[in-house]
Amino acid sequence: MSMPARKQEISFRYATDDERWSAVRARDANADDVFYYAVRTTGVYCRPSCAARPANRANVSFYTTTTAAERAGFRPCKRCKPDQASLRERHAQLIADACKAIETQEELPNLEALADAAGLSRFHFHRLFKRITGLTPKAYANAHRTQRVQRELAKGARVTDAIYAAGYNSNSPFYASSTRSLGMRPTEYRSSGRGTAIRFAVAQCTLGSLLVAASDKGVCSILLGDDPEALVRDLQDRFRNAELIGGDRAFERWVAKVVGFIEAPRIGLDLPLDVRGTAFQQRVWEALRKIPAGETVSYADLAKRIGLPTATRAVAQACGANPIAVAIPCHRVVRTDGSLSGYRWGVERKKELLARERQHE
Repeated sequence: MSMPARKQEISFRYATDDERWSAVRARDANADDVFYYAVRTTGVYCRPSCAARPANRANVSFYTTTTAAERAGFRPCKRCKPDQASLRERHAQLIADACKAIETQEELPNLEALADAAGLSRFHFHRLFKRITGLTPKAYANAHRTQRVQRELAKGARVTDAIYAAGYNSNSPFYASSTRSLGMRPTEYRSSGRGTAIRFAVAQCTLGSLLVAASDKGVCSILLGDDPEALVRDLQDRFRNAELIGGDRAFERWVAKVVGFIEAPRIGLDLPLDVRGTAFQQRVWEALRKIPAGETVSYADLAKRIGLPTATRAVAQACGANPIAVAIPCHRVVRTDGSLSGYRWGVERKKELLARERQHE
């Protein structure tokens, strides 16, 4: 998220001078670059997190920009350097550069080379990379290479060519993790599920039409809507080359369990899931499954839970792409002010699902 967007999102927390002064006293780094405080007796302005000796409140004034503080006659603090990029921004840029190096080089740069380029020790770089991206450099590289394979396979490339084009020196490391990364074998992914059997059935519940689909690994889609045919088209678009098979009597028991779960969410759903998505989407969806029934979190809070506090928009997009309604509870995510935002299957359904979860708290 850009700095202006970040400031717009959290500035309401520091809307009054009393709130800003509380942030200064707490040396709250979240307020950095949202506002600055100046001390009349020293003629200096600082970031809220500055470690300088606390000032007398009577001598403090607040400014939203460094330009405004300097126009008022104050000079930047030599300790926190508010007129320069913050340490957090510098670190973010270093890691962004490292990510670009990983993404653009044919072979994965080793940890020492990445750390040297950032001017940090291997240990510090590794810890900083994981804190900012949520992944180790190796895991990030593997996720990126998997996505490159996905793009090549989607173009119809031969599997072996796609693997080598993505930077793998041999196909064995990729095949060792391909089912976990792609959700299906590479040849199946390239053909959008060709050769994969997907059982499905459409039913009715109190929230409208319901489609449940499953591969041999588990439930891969739970879709809600008003038009059963639209739900089937949605499934066909996602698995356009898979073999779609109408559910038999045994599969109808799975559908019945999903219907029961929708009607009474607190009974749980003891069915295996086949969760398919990018590495980032799967991280978001796994975090969603850890939110207790009846509780809600904001998109910003969810971003923090996966270790990417500035990725609020990306988290919201991952929630919107969730193909397994209710079982992956994206309906438990709300706006920062607690209001209900968009929901892939309709805000009214989201409201009703939350109400049902809270009935027996």
